[in-house]
Amino acid sequence: MATTSVDTEQFRLRAFVESLIDQGEVEIHDELVPLTKMAGHLDGNEKAVLFRKAGSEGMEVVGNLLGNRARIGLAFGMDRADAPEEISRRIRTKQPVVEIASDAAPVHEVVLTGDQADLTSLPVHLQHEMDGGPYISASIDYAHDPDTGLANAGIRRMMLRGATEAGVDLTAPSDLQVILRKFQEKGERLPVSYVVGSHPIDLLSASLRLPDDGMELLASLRAAPLAVVRGVTNDVLVPADAEYVLEGYLDPAGWTEEEGPFGEFLGYYGVMRPNPVFCLTAITKRRDALFQTATISGASLVNTDAANVGTILTEVAVWEALRTAVREPVAVCATASSGGIFNTRVAIRQRVPGEARNAIAAVLGSVADTKNVFVVDEDVDVTSDAQMDWALATRFQPDRDLVVQNGFRAIPVDPSLEGALTGAKVGFDLTLPFGQRHRVDMTVSVPPTFDDTPARFQTVEDALADGTKSFAELVSALGSDDGREVVLALDVLRHEGRLARQNDGRYVLSDSSQ
Repeated sequence: MATTSVDTEQFRLRAFVESLIDQGEVEIHDELVPLTKMAGHLDGNEKAVLFRKAGSEGMEVVGNLLGNRARIGLAFGMDRADAPEEISRRIRTKQPVVEIASDAAPVHEVVLTGDQADLTSLPVHLQHEMDGGPYISASIDYAHDPDTGLANAGIRRMMLRGATEAGVDLTAPSDLQVILRKFQEKGERLPVSYVVGSHPIDLLSASLRLPDDGMELLASLRAAPLAVVRGVTNDVLVPADAEYVLEGYLDPAGWTEEEGPFGEFLGYYGVMRPNPVFCLTAITKRRDALFQTATISGASLVNTDAANVGTILTEVAVWEALRTAVREPVAVCATASSGGIFNTRVAIRQRVPGEARNAIAAVLGSVADTKNVFVVDEDVDVTSDAQMDWALATRFQPDRDLVVQNGFRAIPVDPSLEGALTGAKVGFDLTLPFGQRHRVDMTVSVPPTFDDTPARFQTVEDALADGTKSFAELVSALGSDDGREVVLALDVLRHEGRLARQNDGRYVLSDSSQ
């Protein structure tokens, strides 16, 4: 076993929460908060929420950690707008994964087995009114593919069924589903460990749909060496700096027990369905472990962990698709209010005619689950609802700029599908006609700006003799801080029949060659 020293505190969840506290991003409850009251504090909250005394045991719980766009950028130490490109860069840069001994792993400071390993001892709360029970919602599952030996990581909810059992949502196509079926065919248990309490980068890494080894991918996204430790009751490797680990296995019976309903990431309930059962064999944790819960659903998706994680995953996939589709992609924004996946905005700097349509085709055909894509020019802020609404209102003609296609792979939880297995997608070309942005009627109006440079001409006539000028250019040329004298001078020239206007509104002397 390697003994290379790896920092096990740099990417600790608690360290990230403390950094958010310093920046005023955390709502703190020092009083005892019953588990039944936690959801009310979390729902729609723009801030992360830290409960110092959650439940009757007074345990520490943090929730809604990534409930806004900015905090995802903070997780990577940069502006949110730069995160998608940075993630793409990091994916291509390998970092070492180092296995360390159990006694060196912070997450093994406390080990609970036998009767002490009890899921109901954890501060797990009911998140939505019609949920089938309390859910562990911020867990990352780690397992190994028996054929490839690669580590697999994913995020799946867990509904408490008792002290040692939890229903696991495993209906969507995934690598873990494939791995479980391999074990099922042999009638064997699938060893799996669930980490609860992870740095945001870990959650994002587990959400990426890439064929890489899950641990190597996590190390790459952290841009640092990763310390891992083997379980005490199974051989599954997990990040050694985690807060909690729930060790166990998935029962080989597979999809046999009812799980759900649960408030899904699109704001509606997912129905009850047969799912596999996780069986607990051990709980390991830090001595001062911080439990984590994630916000998933509710009336304000824009302030949920699930939607904001979805935004960055969608944007990474879209950036990758645009890389070869257009010359200059400028910005990408997947909206959290659409669950982080369905509505995506793209700004491009068009070099040749047709690039907006190229962008639409690339996004709709990518691995992103975008259903509606909006493409704008680089002067539109894709993070602004108001700017996007303005572009839709002024740069779009439905019979000319709408691209509709059907038969695409769809996400079953989309209620608009009404049970269909495939769905339609649409692109909105909200760009100005190529090569026409110089026209006055396609130029965005902005306030005039004047500097304090001295006058270059003594009179309006002298200024116009130098060449055509707009009214603002005349004011600047005369060094005026008023402008009304320019009006009077133009009026004199007009009455003398010596003033004309160009199509763009600039003034010109009619008896000159200007």
